[in-house]
Amino acid sequence: MPSKGARILGIILYMIPWTDSLTFGNHLFIKYPFTQIIQLPAIPIILIERSIPFGSLLLFLAIFLGLVRNSKISYFLRFNALQSLLINIGIIIVSFIFEIIFSPFSNSLIIRTFSSTFLISLFSVIVYCVWSCTQGNEPNLPGISQATKMQL
Repeated sequence: MPSKGARILGIILYMIPWTDSLTFGNHLFIKYPFTQIIQLPAIPIILIERSIPFGSLLLFLAIFLGLVRNSKISYFLRFNALQSLLINIGIIIVSFIFEIIFSPFSNSLIIRTFSSTFLISLFSVIVYCVWSCTQGNEPNLPGISQATKMQL
């Protein structure tokens, strides 16, 4: 059973992909201002990333080299760190696809619907991962968890 500190750090680690996924909710946040409350847990990570030059890259490297590749740290924490980084990489790839391919259609209803749906899906994934961390379990996400276990 992981310690309370490991559980809390596991929860904080899942806020990193959440910060990158918030860009998909711009249309949703404008149309429904009450939904902006889901941005609150990401504010500390956003402040860290924006206050340091290349903050998101440095945060990524610090987590990867400091937590994931450090065998002295518990498996639970290493697993959650790597899984959150893999989720974050997937979000970055999808955001590049949205920016490059769909940018001419950015104001169309179908693109706004896809981006809002993607945000809600990611919200569900993050809530599941946070809940699993509070329970002391490893979140089991199909595909991502298998890749995480293979890397550790």
